Amino acid sequence: MKLKTLVLAGLFAMATLPAFAADAYKIDPAHTQVLFSYNHLGFSNITGRFDRVESEFAFDAADPSQSSLSVSIPVDSISTGVAKFDEHLLGADFFDVGKYPTATFTSTAVTVTGEDKLAVAGDLTIHGVTRPVVMDVTINKIADHPMSKKPAAGFDARIDIKRSEFGLGAFAMAASDDVRIAITVEAQKAE
Repeated sequence: MKLKTLVLAGLFAMATLPAFAADAYKIDPAHTQVLFSYNHLGFSNITGRFDRVESEFAFDAADPSQSSLSVSIPVDSISTGVAKFDEHLLGADFFDVGKYPTATFTSTAVTVTGEDKLAVAGDLTIHGVTRPVVMDVTINKIADHPMSKKPAAGFDARIDIKRSEFGLGAFAMAASDDVRIAITVEAQKAE
């Protein structure tokens, strides 16, 4: 009788443990981009990008709320297409890359907001300042990759920030405080 009680108690305990079904994914840097855009003097909407992204994430297709994400971006990989402007952005007026070489995002919660839609809350650190933010994420596709035949995932994400909140408020008369960050990610399940 005691053995039966112990077995039942053990099964109950196992049934109440959370499932850890999230799979580790590795991003494909050739098919992942981090873009930013802002308005210049009301005339144009300028875009730039970061050419390098390092990321670790776990994705649970059955229950995306069990997913997690950690991203690191080397700020010196910025590219606006104008070398002198890139140099200015890396200097003390903006990113001050000598003191703050990376921007990071670490998720704290993932919420399903609709079909193939997520809200990913987390801590965004830019220029040494960390603030809580929420990214709107669209799940583009979860399937075997047609070339590698491995499980793959694709996402688009968007977040709007105020650069002044991260200590990047220089030249506010020329460039808008509002900056949109758009991310597209293609990844394959890690082996």
